[in-house]
Amino acid sequence: MADMKTIQADTREKMGKAIESLENNLSVLRTGRANPGILKKIVVDYYGSTMPIDQVASITTPDARTLVITPWDRGALNPIEKAIRDSDLGLNPNNKGDTIFISLPMLTEERRKDLVKNAKSYSEDARIAVRNIRKHALDEVKKVEGIGDDEIKRGEADVQKITDEFIARVDQTFQKKEQEILG
Repeated sequence: MADMKTIQADTREKMGKAIESLENNLSVLRTGRANPGILKKIVVDYYGSTMPIDQVASITTPDARTLVITPWDRGALNPIEKAIRDSDLGLNPNNKGDTIFISLPMLTEERRKDLVKNAKSYSEDARIAVRNIRKHALDEVKKVEGIGDDEIKRGEADVQKITDEFIARVDQTFQKKEQEILG
């Protein structure tokens, strides 16, 4: 059986992972500037195996609205182009022979609102994950042997404080991304 300190540490660690997941999901959403992070989830079929795009090419941003992808092996150029075209990002890669250029169009107001909706959805998923972790932690607190009702209540209050802290972090992360998108 775990003790209160272990439960609290475990809860913090798991909730921290929920925040990390949220930040990874939000990094893929496009803001007004070119960001190599938007290509993070693209996988390339490279010589029979699938690899993340950043493992087969370098991605740079020469200006605010252009991404330049330079594969380390020219044989990866067409698979990279196909992976970008087939993604749900709506990007149009331009193959220049040894590099791929992607010009990012200006975000329309409608597209910005859609991106904020996606960010809100990711944030809600993170809140749900934090609440599920809280529920599990509260169950663990009740299972601790050899403690009285007062200690259980104190343990539950501590878990709730941790939960409130991480819900606030989810909200801050969302608000920051919302401002980036709408800004």
